[in-house]
Amino acid sequence: MTRRGLLAAAAVGVVGCSSRNPAPASNTFRYGNDHADQFGRLRTPGGNARGLVVLVHGGFWSSSYGADLMEPLADDLHEHGYATWNIEYRRLGDGGGWPATFTDVAAAFDLVERLPDKVNGLRPGLPRHALGHSAGGQLVAWAASRTAATPGGPPRFLPERAFSLAGVLDLRTAARRGIGGAAVPQLLGGLPDEVPERYREADPLVLHPRKPVTVVVAADDQVVPASQAAAYLTRHRGPQVERIEVPGDHFALIDPTSNAWKTLRASIDRASPKLAGLGTD
Repeated sequence: MTRRGLLAAAAVGVVGCSSRNPAPASNTFRYGNDHADQFGRLRTPGGNARGLVVLVHGGFWSSSYGADLMEPLADDLHEHGYATWNIEYRRLGDGGGWPATFTDVAAAFDLVERLPDKVNGLRPGLPRHALGHSAGGQLVAWAASRTAATPGGPPRFLPERAFSLAGVLDLRTAARRGIGGAAVPQLLGGLPDEVPERYREADPLVLHPRKPVTVVVAADDQVVPASQAAAYLTRHRGPQVERIEVPGDHFALIDPTSNAWKTLRASIDRASPKLAGLGTD
């Protein structure tokens, strides 16, 4: 599936959802005031919810792609009992890069702690995870590794588990091999030997995960090579990190009709065993 096709599928998914089930309660909240893209969309199902999932889109950090890429997954997760926080952030070509992309993601994640104050019925104690695809997979792995020294400062919120779908998890190798073209050097403002300190603060391979990370590999991915996941798993070998391989290509991971996504949703379910509630009693 091409990115153009994926965008079309996203539009179809939003329309199709309204014909099958009541439209989800959706609210847009800003986490910053410096740029139009500093916002997220919060959806909450009625009654008891299984958990909250922060969604982070990919597109090699380019402003050509946005949060709409994750709307089909937001719809599907809502239908299966989850609240979702689908975030936008500054990207290359429209104010993004170093450090803006990272400070935006940090601020969007930290707002999770304040969402219960903004929406009636969003109860504390809900399992809260993060899921990102491609470049978004890099960002959620980074978000699970944040410290006081990374952009955005001391984290107020760390996801209970990060699901990195075809994530770019070894930025130095990606930069040298041209994965995504020149996207990584553009994101960080240079090659690894030119701005080594930025790679140290941004690269999931370098940063130790502070929360569990599920690394997801698509068997037929021709966009992000499986060696990215392999390098991350080798560096961070241990109980904090697990690997899941699913059928399909790069975009099957964010196609809610695919077997790959059904496998991933089951993994999210396993990470969300308790039925804390969303909604009022």
